[in-house]
Amino acid sequence: MAKRSTAVNSDDGDQDTDLDASRSKKTRRKSTQQPGLFDDDMVDSIQRVSLRDAAQERYLNYSLSVITSRALPDVRDGLKPVQRRILFQMDQEGMNFNSKHRKCAKVVGDVMGNFHPHSNDAIYEALVRMAQPFSLRIPLVDGSGNFGSIDGDNAAAMRYTECRMSAVASEVLTDLGTTIVPYKPNYDGTRQEPVVLPSRVPNLLVNGTTGIAVGMATNMPPHNLGEVCRALLKLLADPEIKDYQLVANDAIQGPDFPTGGMVINSKEELREIYRTGQGSLKVRGTTAAGGEHKGSKILQVTSIPYGVNKASLVERIAEIVLSGKMPLIEDVRDLSTKDIRIDLQLRKDADESKVLAYLYKHTPLQTNFAVNMTCLVPTENPNVGAPSRLGLKEILWFFLQFRLEVVTRRLEHELDVLLKRMHILEGFVLIFDALDEIIRIIRKSEGKSDAAQKIMQRFPAAKGGLDEEQTDAILELKLYRLARLEINLIQEELREKQKRSREIQRLLKEKTDDTNKSGRWAIVREEIESLIGKYGKLKENSRR
Repeated sequence: MAKRSTAVNSDDGDQDTDLDASRSKKTRRKSTQQPGLFDDDMVDSIQRVSLRDAAQERYLNYSLSVITSRALPDVRDGLKPVQRRILFQMDQEGMNFNSKHRKCAKVVGDVMGNFHPHSNDAIYEALVRMAQPFSLRIPLVDGSGNFGSIDGDNAAAMRYTECRMSAVASEVLTDLGTTIVPYKPNYDGTRQEPVVLPSRVPNLLVNGTTGIAVGMATNMPPHNLGEVCRALLKLLADPEIKDYQLVANDAIQGPDFPTGGMVINSKEELREIYRTGQGSLKVRGTTAAGGEHKGSKILQVTSIPYGVNKASLVERIAEIVLSGKMPLIEDVRDLSTKDIRIDLQLRKDADESKVLAYLYKHTPLQTNFAVNMTCLVPTENPNVGAPSRLGLKEILWFFLQFRLEVVTRRLEHELDVLLKRMHILEGFVLIFDALDEIIRIIRKSEGKSDAAQKIMQRFPAAKGGLDEEQTDAILELKLYRLARLEINLIQEELREKQKRSREIQRLLKEKTDDTNKSGRWAIVREEIESLIGKYGKLKENSRR
């Protein structure tokens, strides 16, 4: 029987031995009076440990679990475990971007039952956030129904909403397979789940993340996909490039928040934040002149800082108007539809710069975004990552190395499939000139196993003939494929696969030290350029 430990105060270690014996007798009598409550074996197996040691050990286990399995994203796919499990479950159910929407309640239930044994509310909140265009720069979930709003409205109950993966999410799961990324048993050992998804999208930088663990936290701003991809290509072209050169007009210009806004930090401040992985971003809402209305100036707020509740911002400005603290503002109206539009009605002689300066200071129209680029990096144990604060260049390089690993494993898997198919085709070609004899053997045989044995005796593998796998494939071959035209097609297929296998073997033998000469690095580069072609034209929301 497994031993149980009972935490007791360490100061009780000097108790009298007789008192311990007396308590033991009482416990045994109680066990006798109430069968099944305290068995003798259970009493004998109790261990006495100090409260301090027990609390320290158990809190340490809890802390490690939160850090590695709950709150921090992986640097490679940019996902927390709950997000990864949601996407993996949706992929298993065939909920692609071109399929029908399915009830969120089913997705949440399947994720909780199969992979994530925690609160269903927490799973649903994670799913909802991945579907909100004001939370993620490029949503990974395509939602149908009420998924909340920038005004702070909650999403509808999961029984009412429906979802499926977005088109970008398909890029996150494209190369998924047990031979491509490591898998591990789920919480009860009944299923296998991926440790990381083979994402082609640099999701950690594109969508950002936020999370609070034990003793550490993460808070990363989202970025424009096209800019991140250009920075990746720039790093591939010159791995020795300086950090500050990646924060430039032809690479990453700064954060690109889904709600827009203006980052007012200087270029030097941004470069230092991206070099160290921490710092403070100053983000302002943007405004535009709105003409006049009933003799008053109209100043329009066209975007707000990331994470700001629009309704709370309007309410705060309304309080200022009613209190008379800023007499230059006469009224405020929220005319937002799909785009943000908050009309500020100003006095005709109002100085707009003074109004904005006051609002920046006293309302969330200007906020600070505390950057903390902490994430999990790979370790020798493929199932567990180590928390680390990284700079921009380090994050980009981790992603590139991961993509190279995925491409390598994909090529190895493709080569393995090719070699198996070539082996079968070679068997077909081998018996082409002996078809009549093969047919006679089959007709005279008493069954499949007898036919297979006789064919292998006639064409022994030791003399360049057929093995068991090839023989089984021949016996499963449909008769029409014995026609001369079909044989020609088989020979053509064999030649194509031989050519492709030689190409893959050449790629796998190449060294990858030089990112500009390696064929595998060229594949990584092509995939990044493909992302730019598909999604790189997404407009920049933030002004920098």
